[in-house]
Amino acid sequence: MSIARSAILISVLSVSPWCITLVQRADAQVVAGDVFADGKDGAKVHVASGFVCPESIGLFQRDAVGESDPETHTDFCAYWALNGAYGTIRILPLTGDYDAKASLAREFAEQEQTGGKMIAESSVGMKPAAGPPFAVYTRSYETARLEDYHYRVLFSGAAVKTWAVESVIEFADPRDAALESDFLRAVYDDAASDLAGK
Repeated sequence: MSIARSAILISVLSVSPWCITLVQRADAQVVAGDVFADGKDGAKVHVASGFVCPESIGLFQRDAVGESDPETHTDFCAYWALNGAYGTIRILPLTGDYDAKASLAREFAEQEQTGGKMIAESSVGMKPAAGPPFAVYTRSYETARLEDYHYRVLFSGAAVKTWAVESVIEFADPRDAALESDFLRAVYDDAASDLAGK
C-alpha cells in the first residue's frame, strides 16, 4: 500500500467513529444464531423482521451481521467495497413515533466532535416497487478532503412498517457517488419488500 493511500485510510478512519464502533461491535458480537438466519444465495435474514441482508449490494460485500444494541433490539449488517467505501444498515423495532434526527443525534454529535462538517440535510422520497412511498431523512457530513476527493458520511433513517431502518455510508465523492446512491436506494427498496408488519 502506498504512503498516500495509507494516509487517506488513516484520515478517513480517524474521523469515522460510527464505522469503527460497528467494526468493534461486529468483532465482539457476530453471533448470528438468534438474530440472523441463513437465507438463499448466502443472504442473512433478520429473524424478527424478515429483512434480508444479501451477500452483496452492488459493489458492496457483506462482512458482518449481529447485534449493535441488545437493549433496544437493534441489529446490523455491515458492508464494504474494495475502494474503501463502507455501508452499514441498522434495524430496530418501533415502539412509537420514529424521529430519525433524534435517533441519530449521538452519531451526529460524534461526527461534529471529530471535525466533521454537516453539508446537507434533507428528506428523500422513496417509491419502492412494493408498498406505499415513504420519506427517508438524510444528513451528510464531510470528514476530510484529499486531492480531488471529498470524504463523506451519509446518515439516513426512516420508519418502514413497524420498523426503523437506518444506514450510514462512508464514501469518497465524486468517485463513489453512484455507489452511495445505489446502496441507499437498495436498503430502502429491500426494507419495503422484506420487513414484516403493516
